[in-house]
Amino acid sequence: MQTAIVGGTVVPVEGSPVVGGTVLIQNGRITAVGAEVAVPPGAEVVDARGRWVLPGFVDAHTHMGTLEEGEGLAGDDHDEATAPVTAQLRALDAINHLDHGFRDAIGGGVLAVGVNPGSCNPIAGETVAIRCAGRSVDEMVLRSPAGMKSALGENPKKHYGDAGRLPSTRMGIAAVIRQALAEAREYDEARRTASRPAIDLGKEALARVLRREIPWRQHCHRADDILTAVRLADEFGYDLVVDHGTEAHLVADVLVEHGIPVLLGPLIVGRGKVELRNRAFRNARLLAEAGIELSLVTDHPVIPANLLHVQAAYAVREGLDRDVAFRAITLNPARVLGVADRIGSLVPGKDADLCIWSGDPLDPMQRAEQAFIRGQEVFRWNNTHRTGFINGTEWWT
Repeated sequence: MQTAIVGGTVVPVEGSPVVGGTVLIQNGRITAVGAEVAVPPGAEVVDARGRWVLPGFVDAHTHMGTLEEGEGLAGDDHDEATAPVTAQLRALDAINHLDHGFRDAIGGGVLAVGVNPGSCNPIAGETVAIRCAGRSVDEMVLRSPAGMKSALGENPKKHYGDAGRLPSTRMGIAAVIRQALAEAREYDEARRTASRPAIDLGKEALARVLRREIPWRQHCHRADDILTAVRLADEFGYDLVVDHGTEAHLVADVLVEHGIPVLLGPLIVGRGKVELRNRAFRNARLLAEAGIELSLVTDHPVIPANLLHVQAAYAVREGLDRDVAFRAITLNPARVLGVADRIGSLVPGKDADLCIWSGDPLDPMQRAEQAFIRGQEVFRWNNTHRTGFINGTEWWT
């Protein structure tokens, strides 16, 4: 079965926008994009005239399905705040795929998310990249694991400090991380020899980081914490991603030198703690102009994932280049999650995960009107209600 989305303003992200373009889909993959694409006989035609066609947005830092909306304690499974090092945990095991947040995300054009454990622990566990619709979370998985979550700064300091336990200071947090990584390195070396120690799931998980199979996802806001993250990455030789990065612009030269991407956000929040005192939309422009690979994130449910495009719009208002803004909510976060070969742009060969918008998504007055995952419609908006579909069956209204 082939589908042709015709007549819209196509923004492929990798390439220039095409006015009156066509996106051709077959067997869940994009086969052609352009202005002169012929529609094959018998193809299902979707009329996108007067509308915009973009890849599904990607929010690389959320707690979707693990910190559920409207569920209180019953739906709070994102922080195993009982030990400073819980590398063996997998966010995947805590995700409720029926969390209402997934519905809202799709309605805001977000079709894939990274789900992270929380930030109480210096080492919190494995992250996962998933799509936002499916009959089960296992069906939704794009990559697992997609990273290892770690936290510096106020959150672990306060949690364990209030309990009178190590770590209660920034040097304590760094020491806990360093000790865990050193032990994992020793364990990984021993596993390669005849001694072969008993399996330790936490050390196995950290060994994936040390072997550079997955990135180290570092929660940090303050400039000094960001520099500590770089110091640890240099010491142990792993791939570092800065999550949040509120003051990353103050040490942008260091991040550029090391080739470290930044996931900036959430931005539509107040300065509720000291680490956020330099939170500003203009920081996105400053990071991009410095040459840093920038992504924007919501930290859902801190702010709802369906506001990801609104954050991008506000960042553009404060000087961020429009093309960079689109990359920051599509291709760049897909790269961080390790799934850019499948999603994040409208390129032949990639999965047909895309949205049709009423107009320019960088205008907050516009809305996503249709969404497709692997070429199958998963969302439709009309004047009376929104409808979600899974495998052609109505899922919610």
